[in-house]
Amino acid sequence: MRSLLLATAAAVFLPVCAHAQTPDDPDALPEVVVTATRLAAIVGDTPGARVIDRSVIDQRGAVFAADILTDVPGLSVVRSGAFGGVAQVRMRGASPGKTLVLVDGVPVNDPAEVNGAFDFSGLELSDIERIEVLSGPQSSLWGSDAIGGVIAFTTRDLDGVALEAEAGSFGTVRGRAAAGVSADRYGFGAWVSRFDTDGISAADEADGNTEADGFRSTTAGARGRYLFSQAVSVDGSIRWTESEADLDGYPAPAFVLADTDDTQESEQWSGFGRLRLDAFGLSHQFSLSASDIARETVSAFSSAFEADRQILRWQADGAAGGVAFVVGAEREETEGSLSTGLTEDLGTSSAFATARIEPSSRLSLSGALRFDETDDFGSKTTGRVSAAFDVGGGVTLSAAYGTGFKAPSISQAVCDFCFSSQPFPVLRPERAEGYEAAVGWASADGRIEGRLTAYRLEVEDQITYVFDPVTFDSYYVNVAETATDGVELEGRARLGGGFDLGLAWAWTDARDETTGARLLRVPEQAGSATLGWTGERLSAALTVRGESEQDDAGGVREAFVTANLNGALALTDQVSLTARIENLADERYQQVLGYGEPGRSGYLGIRLRY
Repeated sequence: MRSLLLATAAAVFLPVCAHAQTPDDPDALPEVVVTATRLAAIVGDTPGARVIDRSVIDQRGAVFAADILTDVPGLSVVRSGAFGGVAQVRMRGASPGKTLVLVDGVPVNDPAEVNGAFDFSGLELSDIERIEVLSGPQSSLWGSDAIGGVIAFTTRDLDGVALEAEAGSFGTVRGRAAAGVSADRYGFGAWVSRFDTDGISAADEADGNTEADGFRSTTAGARGRYLFSQAVSVDGSIRWTESEADLDGYPAPAFVLADTDDTQESEQWSGFGRLRLDAFGLSHQFSLSASDIARETVSAFSSAFEADRQILRWQADGAAGGVAFVVGAEREETEGSLSTGLTEDLGTSSAFATARIEPSSRLSLSGALRFDETDDFGSKTTGRVSAAFDVGGGVTLSAAYGTGFKAPSISQAVCDFCFSSQPFPVLRPERAEGYEAAVGWASADGRIEGRLTAYRLEVEDQITYVFDPVTFDSYYVNVAETATDGVELEGRARLGGGFDLGLAWAWTDARDETTGARLLRVPEQAGSATLGWTGERLSAALTVRGESEQDDAGGVREAFVTANLNGALALTDQVSLTARIENLADERYQQVLGYGEPGRSGYLGIRLRY
């Protein structure tokens, strides 16, 4: 069965590069595989799954993760400042803390952030091989924080030497050096990259702000693997990032967004080690992963936070009676120090299982179940079921139902920034349900494919920070209920003559069920289109992206349309020149109300590979 063959290639939480099937027609689109589902699966059969591979990242000329995640339907990127400003993702209307982010399978969400959200501003893509996005509740696979979905990044397996350099507008300089060796039995690689820019004012220049806010970031990492025998192997990776960003704030006496001397420094590392062992008819994986983040903000209200996380996991993969399955158990421990100097520990013990069966060559059924026992907030059982049916004529029908939960963050658990003469409310984990159905179609020649998805996501017991203007008490409480109804449309095509086209569009109706108000920073409509062309030596891509207006704190952010142009010229098999122009039409726009985005800007670069 196709799923059984795919399962043998799936990794626990370091997704390997999926090998596309080789089509008879060289212009046909390859079949894409997603592995963050624990059991490898065909993207077209998996509702809510998308994959962005290295070729797409290069085609788009994307530098940071926030630059390309905006192309994924149903994702809203919230960026407070163009260079180094806090960048967070809302998936299907869910707040940023409800998106779980993995780098080589290691959770890297910031436990000390108020909602436990991840900041994408410093996540550079030069060392990333592929990005997998799983929309909808995925707690049955990954536990807490996955109510909105999961975004998984996989770093490159290096072979040879690569050097890259780029320079351009706003005093921007970027470089990367990487080297590695890859063989059947072993592989090792290391890399370092640097990004430095003078930037623009984080606060919109249209409001009289002229001070440039710069951003500096260094990333380094290494990964390796060794095969002792067909039954025993080890692998691991480590990734480190240090960044410094100039910020704007809300100075007295007006307390409106304006130029300030605020800065934020952060340092984060993540990594894992894993032993693979075949025994008793199963493929076992024993792993230890860890992440640590420290950040300090210097402003009129300076603060410093630090947090770390460790996960010890066992997983076993197997197949029996036509069923491919994965079972496992893990222990997660998190510690964080907050603005008051308080330190809090949180922990969760979990057991999980997922399986897939194909009753016929046209029907695939999948299910996942997970039990999480938290040290402080009780236990929770979550599940997900999905089905895909090949109707014929290139049409595939698929559907999924899943539940999710999110335990209170460390900040919420100790009620950081809270003031009250009364005991703070006892918090409960947030709960979610998600439904989705999709219709996919692929042409007979394999050159065109598309998918239309409709979904609903409901979140109950959402934790909200409240302020009482009478008593001046402030605290966190389970009070809000939110719901999102949405439609996502996507397609890609090989047009011939070297041209290819990618389309994405989403309609998102996200609202607070308690008040009926639309959720902030979620545009009702967003879409993008990328037209690419590849010749013998020259390649180029034009991307046009737009968002409708969105409600924001203090007003409404206006709709916008912007375009980027990216190109590359291969001088030889080892040397390429690159060029990109961002905001081609010099559009004045904002992603977040009050924060400006760069005008037209250009960059030139060179890539060397040996």
